[in-house]
Amino acid sequence: MDSGRINIQFCGFGGQGIVLLAVLFGTTAVTKAGRYAVQTQSYGSEARGGECQAEVIVSKEIIYSPLADQMDILVAMSQSALDKYLPRLKPEGYLFYDPEYVAEPEHCDIKCFRVPATQIAGDLGVTLAANMVMLGFIQQATGLFSADNMLAIVGENVPEKFIDVNLEAARRGSALAKDAGVRVEV
Repeated sequence: MDSGRINIQFCGFGGQGIVLLAVLFGTTAVTKAGRYAVQTQSYGSEARGGECQAEVIVSKEIIYSPLADQMDILVAMSQSALDKYLPRLKPEGYLFYDPEYVAEPEHCDIKCFRVPATQIAGDLGVTLAANMVMLGFIQQATGLFSADNMLAIVGENVPEKFIDVNLEAARRGSALAKDAGVRVEV
C-alpha cells in the first residue's frame, strides 16, 4: 500500500452496522492514530435488508479526494455485496468475509480471511454486534491503531446499554486475528 494510504470498503446489507463500522474505523484512525481519513457511504432506501456500503481512506498525508478506484481491503458481510464489489479489490488485496452470509470466492488472486463475525456475536447473544467483531479483526490485522484506542472509540459511540457487548465483540475479533497470526501490509 503506497505512502501510508489504505483504501477499505465495507459492504453488506442494511441493519448490519456497516456504516457504523466504517465510521468507527475512520474515527479511531484520526483521533487516536494521528492519520487523515475520509469516509463515504451509500445504501438502499429500505430501512433494513437493502444494499449498504461504506468506504474509508486512511493516510499519513492529506487526502485530496474521497474516492478510490481500487480497494486494498474489502470487508464483505453479504454475498450480493461481495459479488458486486470484489472487482474493485486490488489483485494483491485482502478480503475479510463473514461465512454466515458469504461463500469464499473461487479462483482469485487475493488473500481471503474467514471471519465468523455473526457466529461470534451470536455466542455473545447479540448477532448485531458482528460489525464490532469485524472491527476488532481489522484493527489487529492492520495494526493502524491499538486495541485500547479502538475500544475507547467504541465505548464513546455506541448506545450505553450495548457498550459491554460491543466492547467484548471487538475484543474477540481482535483476539481472533491475533491468534490466527493475520497481518496485512499497510
